[in-house]
Amino acid sequence: MLVINDQITIADWEMTESFTRASGPGGQNVNKVSTAVELRFEAERSPNLPDPVKRRLKRLAGSRWTKDGALVIFVQETRSQARNRDIATDRLAELIRKALVAPKRRRPTRPTKGSIERRLKAKKVRSEVKELRRNRGE
Repeated sequence: MLVINDQITIADWEMTESFTRASGPGGQNVNKVSTAVELRFEAERSPNLPDPVKRRLKRLAGSRWTKDGALVIFVQETRSQARNRDIATDRLAELIRKALVAPKRRRPTRPTKGSIERRLKAKKVRSEVKELRRNRGE
């Protein structure tokens, strides 16, 4: 069981782990020990996540989100299977925590009177400079 915050906990049945051999350094060990971890979280079917959180999680996950609504995290950073497992669960928890935060609504604002006047004055000055540069057909 993975605890996200006071209200949300992820049950074990929602997550599945599979182990494969990792690429990269590790000597002969890399050929015989499956240290890379693929953590699959069935986010779409999770009863613990509210719908808005699922939508935000889907957007945050990007290409890690599968067509059947699962979030797949693949970790092969260390030579230890247990450590890779911990990293994968930490990443999942962090991603869900980010999805819990609702983005603030943008409130449209209008430019101030002073900023409008400054912009128009700058345009006029620029226009005058260009007008003076023009060739008068001599």
